[in-house]
Amino acid sequence: MSYSEKAAHRGEPGYVWRSGQERRLAMIRRWIDLEEAVILDNGCGLGTYLNHFAPYTPHRFGLEIEHDRAVKALPTACGIVQAAGENLPFADATFDFVFSNEVIEHVSDDRQAATEMVRVVRGHGRVLIFCPNRWYPVEQHGIYWRGQYKFGNIPLVNYLPNPLRDKLAPHVRTYTKGSLLKLFDGLPVNIIHHSRIFGGYDNIEHRLPRLGKTIKNSLYAAEKTPFAVLGISHLLVLEKLPHCR
Repeated sequence: MSYSEKAAHRGEPGYVWRSGQERRLAMIRRWIDLEEAVILDNGCGLGTYLNHFAPYTPHRFGLEIEHDRAVKALPTACGIVQAAGENLPFADATFDFVFSNEVIEHVSDDRQAATEMVRVVRGHGRVLIFCPNRWYPVEQHGIYWRGQYKFGNIPLVNYLPNPLRDKLAPHVRTYTKGSLLKLFDGLPVNIIHHSRIFGGYDNIEHRLPRLGKTIKNSLYAAEKTPFAVLGISHLLVLEKLPHCR
């Protein structure tokens, strides 16, 4: 598997901390009490978010399926385990907060991964997920064309009917609001918040500061309008019911 294919199947870890990540951290802080929380970053990559949770709590743990990434994340947490999200190696009700940032779309069984996140969070604890929105106009994980992987941002792929879309992009899921919420049907959680958000577009802003800032400000304003349906990611916050294991 080529490097680009591996990134498509596993996701690309965060290498740098920019305004887009800072904005997501602010969203996390809005919905999650991080102070002294016991945190699991479920799919932690290189530990970028774990490192930025450090000012709030020392109780930080990560899970990462790729060995090389897990090793690099070790300095950012009390412990990093290499495992798959469908079988979390933690006891029931271990964490106050389980975080999943653009990961669930890559796992083999997303319903099982959702079930596991709920299992390991405590009663009144929260799960916060960012994941791809089906109606964002660009598929960012590339496609397979005539058996060959084509890396890059491909427009309008996710607007195709499911059989054709999934043939072109079998390596990654994307979610409507309904399909995302369906993952948690029957699980002991309440939906606290759902919205769609736009990205950081930091590369555009770096190359063309005025244009980039205008684009960002316009899209962030659009999050409060019906145009939010075109956002790059879902933000979903769930709270586990009390006395549930």
